[in-house]
Amino acid sequence: MSPYLNRIKPWVSVICTNYNQLAYLEQALQSVIDQDYPNVELIVIDNGSTDGSVERILSFNQRNPTIRFIRNLANLGLNRAFNQGLALAEGRYIIDLAADDILLPGRISKQVALFEQLAGPYAVVFSNAAYIDTTGREFRQHYDVDEQGHARARIPSGNVFQKILESYFICTPTMMMRRDVLNELGGYDETLAYEDFDFWVRSARLYHYAYLDEVLTLKRQCPGSLSTQVALPDNNLLRSTLAVCKKAFERCTTPDEYSALAGRIRTFIRKAFYAEQFDLALQFGDLLRHIEQPGLSSFLILELSRLHFPVNGIYRKYLQWCPAGQSAKLV
Repeated sequence: MSPYLNRIKPWVSVICTNYNQLAYLEQALQSVIDQDYPNVELIVIDNGSTDGSVERILSFNQRNPTIRFIRNLANLGLNRAFNQGLALAEGRYIIDLAADDILLPGRISKQVALFEQLAGPYAVVFSNAAYIDTTGREFRQHYDVDEQGHARARIPSGNVFQKILESYFICTPTMMMRRDVLNELGGYDETLAYEDFDFWVRSARLYHYAYLDEVLTLKRQCPGSLSTQVALPDNNLLRSTLAVCKKAFERCTTPDEYSALAGRIRTFIRKAFYAEQFDLALQFGDLLRHIEQPGLSSFLILELSRLHFPVNGIYRKYLQWCPAGQSAKLV
């Protein structure tokens, strides 16, 4: 790239973390190479894969020698692996790409164009996504769209701190983030089992988010993904969520924000109870009492948690039987 082009086209760093995603890995990497934006660096971190991913990455790297590759001999966790890439990244903007997701054509150029137009403290540009299964079949959008492909609902933008406490409305892999903001926050919190809720809480308190109304990413849903593990008794997701809720509590400043957090805490009291992580359910209850007294439903669940009422087996059978859309309302 010429020095002039580098000045007018800010670099974008795509950090792709992989753990045993051999079947999808090359498609994810190729989706970055095929972008029409000129200034993209691709950093790939393999997190101790045992399925032949390393050999596939090395082969891909031979055909695309500008890729920077980090090989971890053991799985260091998603957040630590991402931070390894962040330490090498030189782009003004960052994309966190899972090795089973796909960037659609034009995504980077469109998000950069919006970022460069924004005024004020914007840290994230996010968009709509289409969900695909293991075969690549598209089965729904993150936000339902009309005939023109626009989201039917009004998607929050600007100051979204309260909104991210109310619901998971952002499709994580659609985000483009400012590198200086990630560095200011110290990257992802390596003590946690996942990254997105914590990043949203810490960044949205200080910065704004902008929504780009277009499907720009294919998000793959596979059996055994993090979202399906929250019902397992030995999962670490709920303990991480408690830590993030405590961070959110420290950052709330208005009654509406505290109320939004209380709603989130009530949800995770139920999730911890269903997973038979009774101590965590009670800790969520203690945090809730700093905002409000538990209502009847939460009170009963907390009392059953004190009794270690066995519920996980029944609940997991229910999840297998119940349609996904219905079960999502209960978890």
